[in-house]
Amino acid sequence: MLPCNRYLRPILAAGLFAVLAGCALPAHTKRLDAIIAQEAVYPGIHYGYRCTAGAHRGASIEYRENTVAALKAADADKKYAFIEFDVQYTRDRRIVVYHDKRMLRLHGSMKAIGDTEFAELVDIAHGEIATYDEVIGSLEKKINIEIKSRGDLQADERLVDAIIADIRGRKRLNDLLISSISGDLIQYVHQKYPGIPTGQIFWLKSSTYLPFDALTQKLYAEVAATGADYLMLHIANLHNIDALLKHKPPGKTIVFWDFDDTMYIVHKDFSDRLWGDSGIKTFFGFLRYKLGANNDL
Repeated sequence: MLPCNRYLRPILAAGLFAVLAGCALPAHTKRLDAIIAQEAVYPGIHYGYRCTAGAHRGASIEYRENTVAALKAADADKKYAFIEFDVQYTRDRRIVVYHDKRMLRLHGSMKAIGDTEFAELVDIAHGEIATYDEVIGSLEKKINIEIKSRGDLQADERLVDAIIADIRGRKRLNDLLISSISGDLIQYVHQKYPGIPTGQIFWLKSSTYLPFDALTQKLYAEVAATGADYLMLHIANLHNIDALLKHKPPGKTIVFWDFDDTMYIVHKDFSDRLWGDSGIKTFFGFLRYKLGANNDL
């Protein structure tokens, strides 16, 4: 006969802690303090929070950003828990994975993606521009799809609708986060697709960067108005990390990104999850991190 719960629970708990303590931390787990030190911001301050690393524009240090090679490499690399990539329409309504408005930075052409047909873009990029259809079926990790807003809200909404319809058809809604720099678009997703997590992107502005409580509170009020779940900040805004953590409401998660492959989710409380993860998985991630906190991450 099995022992009663008051005897069994301590044994199970002890066994669980032993297992967690004996396991190496996932390669995608980082320490916020190490990231801050790396960026030379507030050295010596200890926060102790766990971060989850993702691949910004794929494995974009090893490969050209947003290409099939970069995205597949990120999917295979254990140091990334999720993959971010950008989508926009071509003139002939093909959805391509590309960040910039024009082909200039990567391919030396002034052609704008939205004003150019896909076949011509392929020629300019020597075949290196990927379609959304080409990459989505090959990725297994969680995905953060940034909608590259060009100031036409109706076009942005059509693009969101197309992406979400496709992801729903693949039965992968739990793996999806939609992000954008457009607060109006984030509000549209929040209202029309309330089950889809969203991220509002900021580069640098006074309310993200300057360490004044009133400005940081204003930032969170702005995010609350759009309904965004994730506050996606350029990594230079670590300068304001004290106020960002101090005023962060439950249910709003801070993410830092850089122009390389850097992207980090900061886990301050149990509402700060990798989208699609359950509360139980998040809790065990917290325990595993605490037990391995002395490791050099």
